[in-house]
Amino acid sequence: MRRRPFHRYLNARRPREGAAAIEFGMIALPFLFMLFAIAEIAFVFVLDSVLENAVVETGRLVRTGQASAQGFTADTFKERMCARMNIFAAGCLSKVHVDVRAVGTFANLTPPDPLQGGGFSAAGLNYQNGAPGSLMLARAWYRHTLFTPFLAQGLARGGSDSWLMASTSFQNEPWN
Repeated sequence: MRRRPFHRYLNARRPREGAAAIEFGMIALPFLFMLFAIAEIAFVFVLDSVLENAVVETGRLVRTGQASAQGFTADTFKERMCARMNIFAAGCLSKVHVDVRAVGTFANLTPPDPLQGGGFSAAGLNYQNGAPGSLMLARAWYRHTLFTPFLAQGLARGGSDSWLMASTSFQNEPWN
């Protein structure tokens, strides 16, 4: 008869029922944080792409003279732009600010930055339809609230809001 070493006997009888639950508990929080952060970054990229497309398409109305013919104002431009925001159109009018202006040249262009100073200030924003042949700059800022805690600290400016910006520049067509 052969005797087994004592330590093998103890290892075989050690309870292991809760080990998986404890290990899952240790990795669940970092895993879920990373999962939500990846989802939120993907959401922000989609939102930025939709915003960029809406600014370009609405800027086309200015470029072709349709905005001038219909007497567009900043509010009209925002309404038309938000209508192109598809699934993000809900609440768009309260979250977006626009700046459409005629510029003399694109060289050394320094339009006002409403995010200068840490917060958002719409004081220097303007709206112009421009004349035929004018060089134009159309910009839009969209306020988006971030939900992932550490992501909000890194990307937000003031509170938990991040500002997405889209712009397009073009020369108005000779619509006369």
